Parts: sequence; C-alpha cells; structure tokens
Amino acid sequence: MNTQLSLPGFGQLDTAHGWKIIEKCSDDLHTAGKNGVSHIVSTGDGKVELIGFAEQTLAYVKSEMGFPAYYPIYQASLTEPVEAVLMDLDGTTVHSEEFWIWVIEQTVASLLGDASFRFSPEDIPFVSGHSVSEHLCYAIDKYAPGASLADARAFYTKHTDREMELILAGRGRPNAFSPAPGIKDFLLELKRLGVKTALVTSGLYRKAYPEILSAFNSLGLGDPEEFYDTIITAGYPLGRGKAGTLGELEAKPHPWLYAEACRVGLNISDRGAVIGIEDSGAGVCALRLAGYYTVGISGGNILGSGTRGMCNSYCESFDEVLKIIKGDTK
Repeated sequence: MNTQLSLPGFGQLDTAHGWKIIEKCSDDLHTAGKNGVSHIVSTGDGKVELIGFAEQTLAYVKSEMGFPAYYPIYQASLTEPVEAVLMDLDGTTVHSEEFWIWVIEQTVASLLGDASFRFSPEDIPFVSGHSVSEHLCYAIDKYAPGASLADARAFYTKHTDREMELILAGRGRPNAFSPAPGIKDFLLELKRLGVKTALVTSGLYRKAYPEILSAFNSLGLGDPEEFYDTIITAGYPLGRGKAGTLGELEAKPHPWLYAEACRVGLNISDRGAVIGIEDSGAGVCALRLAGYYTVGISGGNILGSGTRGMCNSYCESFDEVLKIIKGDTK
C-alpha cells in the first residue's frame, strides 16, 4: 500500500517513488513524533533522509567516509525563462558507467588478489553515481574487510591511469565512452535558445576530461572548455605536497558541486531559473538538496536506487527535457 505525505519546503512524497518511512534518523538525533519532528523518510538506497518539522525540513546525507551532513531543504520550483541547465557527465551526457564500475571491480580484484572477482547486481547502486572513495568504502566493507582505503585508492589510480593512457592513444577498452543519444541536438538547441550550460561531475578531472573530450570529438562539437559556460569536477587527487580536493568528502549526493557550478561558475543566484539533469540517484539528490528543479532521465540507477521521489520530473529523452525548458509540457 502506497503512502503519501507532505513535508514543508519539499512538498508531496509518495512511497511509490521509492521513499521509505522510518522511525529514527540513522544518527539517532531525531525520532518521528518527538521534539517537533512529524515524519522521517529515507530514499530507497538509504543514502539521504528527510526530517520533517512543522515549518521546515532538513536533509541528512550519510557518509561512508565518516563525515555526514545536514542541509536545509529549499523549495524546488521553476520560473520562466530558464537561464541555465546543469548536467551530469557519466550516464547523462556520456555513457560510461559500465566502464567505471569495471574499474572499481578491477580495483577490488587487485585488493583480493582474485582476477575473477565480479560485482553482483545489487552492488551497482553503491558503486556508481557517488564519489570514488564512497564506492571503494562500500566495496571494502562488503568484500575486503580490513583492507585499507589508501591501498584501494592506489590500485584504482593505477587502473585508471593505465586505461586513460590507452584510451587517449586509441587503444583503450572499446566503447568505454559514448555520447548519450540525442545529446548533440539538445546541447546545440540550448545554445540557440541562449541558455547557459554547466557540466558537473563527481569524477576527478584526470578521468572526467578525457571522457567529455572523447565524446565531443565524436560529436564534432569542438573544444568542450569553449562550448560549456562552466565545467565543475571533483578536482584533483590528494598527494603528498600536491594540491588536492575536498571532492571525495562533499561529492554527490551533497549539493556543493552543483551549487558551485551555478552560483560561482555561472553567477546565477535565482534557483528558480535553473534546471538540473541527472541519471543517478546520488545526482538527483544533490540537485534537489541544492534547491534546483530536478529532472531525472532514464537509463541510470534512479529507479533502482529508490530516488525517483527526489525528481520534480522524470523524462525518457532529451526531447522531453526540452519541452520542460521551453514551457511546453502540455
């Protein structure tokens, strides 16, 4: 039986869209029916919990790295005209999720010393869409208890560097990166409409840029740094004496990458003038927590991760997204 309820600032929730009604927040700080808390719900994958009060709602984002956070919920509404579109990379702009899951799989195989290791289907929502460290922590907890994150990251870097070099040399894994269907026409139409575009990814620059460069070469769209109004990645890997990033702690489903892309990269403060497009559960959570109108697009793990309820709209194609941008939703 499906249950519907409403939380201030967020709006209607329906358990048919993946929400789970829970009694306590997982950090034990909030309990439904006590201290002004009306309801507590979680996304299907349990990564984000919403705590409803009489006049506001808070979001609690859990962390495999031990640094959870609370965020206020902002009403995600859309005004016209749309000024900017924020877009995810993996799965939304470029189809590469299978490739990066394979790299994580190879990393775990190296940790275990077992070249035959393979993930099971239920692992997929937890090894895609989040930060690399989140993926690795999940895999270590389940398959290699006692292994260190540092060792896992070293193997991951080794596999990534090897594959990136092979891909840039034209000898990499076949079909590792392919443009999403309809993406070229969609991006060119945004340009024609004068809508600003931002590319936002939880991936480090060293792995993200070869992806989008490869896709743009195949699409004939030129230099992505010239095409997009801003590109935000999780930055660069930490290392002794080297400049690094906080992206591994604050990546999606935290809202900061999208907030930075819009407020700093595009200099837009009006949340209602912005649409975000994502194919992953972590991504739609990040967009919604940043307060942007959130469009989920099919093909990723939104339905499988139980995060459909974070989407203001859910589309099967970029043509459907364009109708929302143009205000033609009849």
